[in-house]
This record gives sequence, structure tokens and C-alpha cells, in this order.
Amino acid sequence: MRELSVIEKYILVHIYKFGPDTPWLMAHRLLGNYGYTSKYDPDELEKYCKVLKDEGLLVVYNGELKMKVTSSIKPWLKVKSKEMKHKPQGIYYDLSKEGRKVASNLYKELFKK
Repeated sequence: MRELSVIEKYILVHIYKFGPDTPWLMAHRLLGNYGYTSKYDPDELEKYCKVLKDEGLLVVYNGELKMKVTSSIKPWLKVKSKEMKHKPQGIYYDLSKEGRKVASNLYKELFKK
């Protein structure tokens, strides 16, 4: 397996910690760092997600979403999520079995020192 870039590592750890997510949402709240403006380019994150998917570390998520936003987002999104009765638009990515192993090791490496 090739050496992952820093952003690819962050994407894997983010999905491991917070669950399935879209590149657009990850651009705004990658690893719980949120703000009004995105800290990362959503198109660039989309490219990284596709590369990780091609390598077998990510899969497209087709399951039911909880519709509960994490505490790392602004409160108005919580209200908005209660009003939504459908799956938000965008492609959600989740970890594959191999991706979960890699992300678990990365999580320990990055946050458990």
C-alpha cells in the first residue's frame, strides 16, 4: 500500500470517528474543526475520496442516515436536520473493512499519543 497524504489520513480518521460523510460536509467540519467557511476545498476532498474508494479503503454509503448532527456543528443545523425527512444530497462515503483497519491505526497514531 502506498503512503497516504495528510488529507487522506484526515478523511479516513474523520469517517472513523464521526461516521459516513460527504466531501462537502467534510470540507466544513473535517475532524470536528468547523466554521462558517470551509477550511478545505470540497472538490479536492472529492478527488481524494474517489482515490481512496478506488484503493478499496472507502465505499459509497447506501444505508439509512441517523439525521442527528454531531455536536461539532452549529445548532441551526440541528433544527434543519429535524425538518428533513429525506437523505441529504451528495455522495456519502463510509469505510470498507480494510479502510476501518487502516483508520483505526491512524486514529491511534494521530490522537492517542
